[in-house]
Amino acid sequence: MSAPGGTAKPLSIVARVHAMPPEHNAGAEHMLVSMLRPLVERGHDVQVWLSRYGKAHTEYEYHGIRVIPLESRLDFPNAVKRSHLLLAHLETVPSAASLARGYGKPLVVLCHNTHRATFRDAAAGGTALSVYNSLWMEREAELFFAEYPKSLRPESSMIVRPPVFAEEYATKPGKAITLVNCNPEKGGKVLAALARRMPDQQFLAVRGAYGEQILPDLPNVEIVDHVRGEDMRERVYARTRVLLMPSSYESWGRAGCEALASGIPVVAHPTPGLCESLGEAGIFVDREDVAGYEAVLRKLLTSAEYRLASKRAKARSVELDPAADLAAWCSAVEGLAR
Repeated sequence: MSAPGGTAKPLSIVARVHAMPPEHNAGAEHMLVSMLRPLVERGHDVQVWLSRYGKAHTEYEYHGIRVIPLESRLDFPNAVKRSHLLLAHLETVPSAASLARGYGKPLVVLCHNTHRATFRDAAAGGTALSVYNSLWMEREAELFFAEYPKSLRPESSMIVRPPVFAEEYATKPGKAITLVNCNPEKGGKVLAALARRMPDQQFLAVRGAYGEQILPDLPNVEIVDHVRGEDMRERVYARTRVLLMPSSYESWGRAGCEALASGIPVVAHPTPGLCESLGEAGIFVDREDVAGYEAVLRKLLTSAEYRLASKRAKARSVELDPAADLAAWCSAVEGLAR
């Protein structure tokens, strides 16, 4: 029996990552999940083996993906040996690359940022496919790999923008100004400063999956504990009027794209990634210009200006439909595994 997508039989796809939802909810992990889901839907067996100790001690299923905690099974190398393809990202790439080379398996590396370590790990030799989340990341990778001999560069590459299934996030916006992940790099200090300058406005400070959290103890700031991906619509976006993204670095900015699905305007620092992801829907203000953020937020309190910004947000969400990217991704994986 043939699997969907034209392969002769279902594939065994193994991923090695340090953490997974629902315990760990960060952009890289949710990008991974949204890329693995269509492979499951096409009939393939998809396993994620964790490399760090966490709260889950037994195997569980997440969106059809089999997740295997570190201590639940000790035969990860055997799983690689039996697989058709190995996938890795972030800190797991060097060790996964060694196993892939040892067993002669194609290795796919998901690159979530433009840090030199990311590209260096992908250039260890044997990477069959490197996946970039944006055009600007692809360009940065090209510049980096130009320094390496061709034999060490990834054999092929493609762009998959972090897939956001808009129907899973779309809701009626709320009243708060929200920051998701309140560490300093994401803009925790900006949120605190704005909350002090705008005591009449409600703010939501959503605790992030990583980094020191700046959670202001102010009467107009509600602190929301770490939120699972499937709960973001009800616990965050249904209560949000405007999303803040004053990040010092974003290679793409998944939270902003999730907010666009509800027509929620996003006010962001102009990183290359956020400029590419938000496009015409983005409202860009330098993260050091707190007065500028306040001025923009007060302008968005007017109904006419908000309606226009919301219309642009919804239009950009439609442009970011992930169907084409995911179809190309699934074809690439199935082609490598053949």
